[in-house]
Order: sequence, then C-alpha cells, then structure tokens
Amino acid sequence: MIHGIYGNTVYSYLSLEESRLDTSVDKSQIRYLFKLTNDLTKTVKYAYGIKSTHNDRYVINTFTHNTTENLYTGAIDLKPFGYWSYEVYEVSWIDPDVLGLTGSNGLEVDTAPTTETEILSPAAATKGVVQEKVHEGKLYVTETAGSEQIQYTTHTESSATNYLYTD
Repeated sequence: MIHGIYGNTVYSYLSLEESRLDTSVDKSQIRYLFKLTNDLTKTVKYAYGIKSTHNDRYVINTFTHNTTENLYTGAIDLKPFGYWSYEVYEVSWIDPDVLGLTGSNGLEVDTAPTTETEILSPAAATKGVVQEKVHEGKLYVTETAGSEQIQYTTHTESSATNYLYTD
C-alpha cells in the first residue's frame, strides 16, 4: 500500500525489480507507468513515476502534487476521497540515450505510451514499449492536517446537565 498526504509529494517503495519483465535492457532504460483508479468515482488517471531509483530490493517512484496534471512529469492531483487502486506497468526503451534527455526524463508524447494499451508507431528504438503489469495495490491519500473537510472541536464537559454548544 502506498500512503500519501494531499498536496505533498508521494513516494512509492515497491518491489518491482524482482518482477521485471524486460531483462534485455539495463534498469536505467525502464520506467513505470501507473494507472490509478478511484474506488468511489471510478476516475482513471495515468502518470509515470518520476525519479525512479532502483535498489536491489525496491524501486522508488515519485509523484508531485499539482492541480495541472502532466503524465510525463509525475504531476498528479489525487483527491483525498476513498482509496485509489493502482496498477504498475513496465515500460522499456531499447535506445539507452532517450531517457537521459533533459526535461521530463526523456518522457514525451512521441516517446512514451500514455496508457497500458497504446502502441507507438512506427516502432523505433527511441519509443517505449509497455511490457505488462508488474504490480498492483491500493493508494490512500489523506487530507492535509488542518484543512480537513470535516473538523471536530473538543469541548470540556459542562457541570450542568443542560448545555448547548453554538460554535
């Protein structure tokens, strides 16, 4: 499970390296496409985990909160209602230089698929290929402390039997 706070950067620590599909390329040529589905509204959003850090046991993917979403930069607005289900798809590139470009880690319209079913054509070494789903789980986004939609006020108990709070 991934846990995030609305308005803050979300870090996911997932064991993706052990289920990696395309072992013919270096891990620097792999990015992860996240498909996020809200359990209540059924809203579907896609985002690439940016700053993928590969360790021996886990991969760190970073998402930044932004009301102007951008699939390629990991900017996403995950409203804090209900749970979000996530599916992680491995995307690999043959050309080792394409992901080293400046900007959004080389991810752009012509080089990175936008969904798990998109196939970029014509095929080229500079275009990413979605392998398959490598992980799935739940993402819970909590409200920012102090700005919750429902806030409770604690009152000390009155000594009288009839009292009314008018806050």
